[in-house]
Amino acid sequence: MSTPLQARTIDENRMNEFLGKVVGDFGASLSSALVYIGQKLGLYKALAESGPMTPTELAQKTSTNERYVREWLINQAAGGYAEYDRDTGRYSLTPEQAVALTEENSPFYVGGGFFVVKAMTQAVERIEAYFRDGGGMLWGEHHPDLFIGTEKFFRPGYSAHLVTTWIPALAGVEEKLKVGGKVADVGCGHGASTLIMARAFPNSHFWGFDNHAASIRHSREAAAAARLDDRVSFEVSDARSIPDGKFDLICFFDCLHDMGDPVGACKRAAEVLAETGTALIVEPMAGDKVEDNFNPIGRTFAGASTLCCTSNSLALKGPALGAVASEEAIRETVLAGGFREFRRATETPFNRIFEARK
Repeated sequence: MSTPLQARTIDENRMNEFLGKVVGDFGASLSSALVYIGQKLGLYKALAESGPMTPTELAQKTSTNERYVREWLINQAAGGYAEYDRDTGRYSLTPEQAVALTEENSPFYVGGGFFVVKAMTQAVERIEAYFRDGGGMLWGEHHPDLFIGTEKFFRPGYSAHLVTTWIPALAGVEEKLKVGGKVADVGCGHGASTLIMARAFPNSHFWGFDNHAASIRHSREAAAAARLDDRVSFEVSDARSIPDGKFDLICFFDCLHDMGDPVGACKRAAEVLAETGTALIVEPMAGDKVEDNFNPIGRTFAGASTLCCTSNSLALKGPALGAVASEEAIRETVLAGGFREFRRATETPFNRIFEARK
């Protein structure tokens, strides 16, 4: 039996502390939309390139409306995303803010995350209905910003770690790729991870597979622009249907937990690997126990999982591993797919990197 509200004893200090968190979340949620707008309209880039500016000067520089820009700048300074000089009335970015918000090739770039948040929250009404009936929403049904943001969000981490630490942590893989190996990138999205590997290993050949046709078109264009299309191919394919290439390395970058049939995806990977081949499985950082995820990273990944990852798997009648799947859940999935060896090869604050072998 529930306790009547009027009978509950309230600690005023704890109540005020909680309400402070709520107000902070209100501000953060609204500000997320404004950071997205700042990215789209080039407001951050203008501040980074031109130095301190008044709202009028920034509006003129970016061909935007001064009245909107004035409110936007107040929000940015209040949230620590911009600096304000009360003596001059001008706003600016610190070097750290400028790098994180404008330099897309930096490992510190975070702008892509706001594209992801914007796209995912546009699906709230549909996800609310699925809470009741258990249905789901496919990745391809989300706003296109989700695919743009996913590339922008994950690429800095892949650029920083994939070639320098993740592949070297796999037994014998780096040596194979230097000599000339065959690599499959399953669930490749816009192909950022595929192209990073292709640049690093010019003697190897790469294939990217994804079931989202628009992403494959983007990937092909990116490979051609990078002049890598002689060694890199992209094809529309379900993870359970990738062609047999006797691959030396098969990669799953932040996608296995989304799939409708992750065991089937692992089974096919094991079938098309060379006998001495390796699977590289990159998953979001998560704890082995539920309470291990009660932190900012766990909060973020569990939120994304609710709005996108879990929903995609449920739409396909899958097990819904989700973005905060435990290592044991990933292990069971991979071994059920026919692999015999599984280990955590390395990690970052945001990722777990697993190695699987037949």
